[in-house]
Amino acid sequence: MGRAAQLVRNTRETRITAAFDLDGSGKTSLHTGVCFFDHMLDEFARHGLFDLDVACSGDLEVDCHHTIEDTGIVLGSMIRDAAGDKRGICRYGHAIVPMDEALVLCAVDLCGRPYLVYDASFSGFRCGEMDTQMAREFFYAASYTAGMNLHLKVFYGANDHHIMEAMFKAFGRALDMATKVDGRITDVLSTKGVL
Repeated sequence: MGRAAQLVRNTRETRITAAFDLDGSGKTSLHTGVCFFDHMLDEFARHGLFDLDVACSGDLEVDCHHTIEDTGIVLGSMIRDAAGDKRGICRYGHAIVPMDEALVLCAVDLCGRPYLVYDASFSGFRCGEMDTQMAREFFYAASYTAGMNLHLKVFYGANDHHIMEAMFKAFGRALDMATKVDGRITDVLSTKGVL
């Protein structure tokens, strides 16, 4: 049985149709109306080897906030659903990703408990049409709906594009590691017996 999920989420602010496959190959179809955000989602999926489709119609006449936050909610929900009961998966994942002068760490724990630690800052207000402060809102929404610990730390970097790109790449690689199936794990990797 495949580890995939689909979701439709409609509110007065956004209308999102999405699909996600943990066992994909990095194929994407991304149309959020925020081109730089589409680029970041593509980096996440390509480097995590996930298939990801997102079509969002949001209130971009206001700003990009609802589109990006709600996409994070949808992605986190699909990660949770695709991971299922988490039997046999490694549970933990981490990655340190360089992007030219920038270096970023991401660590995840698919423990069922949501928590975000976010240590990143940007010198500018936006990259393309995406407000840089929305990176935190995206990762917060994804971590809470997925029920995962998500830690992101930017060690250093000078170019905001490079910093954010390294963050999304690292998230993809860390999540790929955490969701890998290990034949030695016959149940869930927890002394509690549940995740």
